[in-house]
Amino acid sequence: MALDFTAIDFETANGFRGSPCAVGLSRVRGGKVVEEASWLMRPPAGHDHFDRQNVAIHGIEPEAVAGMPRFGDIFGEIAEFIGTDILAAHNAAFDLGVIRSGLEVSGMPGPGYDYVCTVMLSRRCYSLVSNSLPFAAEEAGVPLVNHHDAAEDARACAGILIDIAARNGAHSIGELFLSLGLDIPRQPAFHPELDQLSKATMATLRAGKRASAGVVPLRTGWPEEGANPAPNLAADPAHPLFGQTVVFTGQLKELGRPEAKVLSAAAGAITESRVTGRTTVLVVGDGFVASDLRSGRITGKARRVLELHDRGQHIEVLSEGEFLQMAARAPGTLEPVS
Repeated sequence: MALDFTAIDFETANGFRGSPCAVGLSRVRGGKVVEEASWLMRPPAGHDHFDRQNVAIHGIEPEAVAGMPRFGDIFGEIAEFIGTDILAAHNAAFDLGVIRSGLEVSGMPGPGYDYVCTVMLSRRCYSLVSNSLPFAAEEAGVPLVNHHDAAEDARACAGILIDIAARNGAHSIGELFLSLGLDIPRQPAFHPELDQLSKATMATLRAGKRASAGVVPLRTGWPEEGANPAPNLAADPAHPLFGQTVVFTGQLKELGRPEAKVLSAAAGAITESRVTGRTTVLVVGDGFVASDLRSGRITGKARRVLELHDRGQHIEVLSEGEFLQMAARAPGTLEPVS
């Protein structure tokens, strides 16, 4: 078998992952990118507002997609490009969730996909202080100039997977996962009239009802640490936070630390209040992005993590946005979504 797959990356208009406004795809055959495609699109009706935070990340303004077909109208072309390939994505739970939630709110069925998460593989095969796409791409020797351009991010994801396969002497996705002792995960096919809506979609629909009723969560100015809830041992072991020991630092904008700890514990993570020799993940607020690790705009806890990483302790640093994607939190809910 050959190293064949399709890498995918979505950008969304707002915090709901069913609001895609751009997608990039890279088809790989025999370990080489042979074809690419990308689309701008309007998100599904009712979920097409653009949050300024998202626009600041990817630069796509509402006007850029105003005349474009909606996601549901062009998904057929996306699906045709993917075909029966295994999908690869950097934080696959998010991108596969975009497909499912986007189709659910469009009232459309979706196919099943075997998939590969290059964040998970980067954690296993690299030793990085951040497994965000720029750091993993740099380790793989893949150019990434315009991060959050969907086409370029998909191409970088493809390059990371090609590099990891080469480092493990694998000539196919099956060989790679066999060498790592892993099973290839699968998102099953679904039909909105026959199957229950995903938790992400249900949570967002409930949040919309609460917002229309004027219910707004209270945010205090000083971070409240909160209790450290017991981890959910019945959570999916394939979840990227399962079994991790997570610490939070800085002011989180979208949710408080107690809420973030609930999300982490629900995914099977242990939460603690300070960085120790047990820490494996540090989530940094205050608008932190991965590039701040190089610029030095980091908290004391983050500096402690860098010191421990230099001493050989494997700790990953996440921004709040990366954590929310990894935890797959829908806006306005404490429920983890899958």
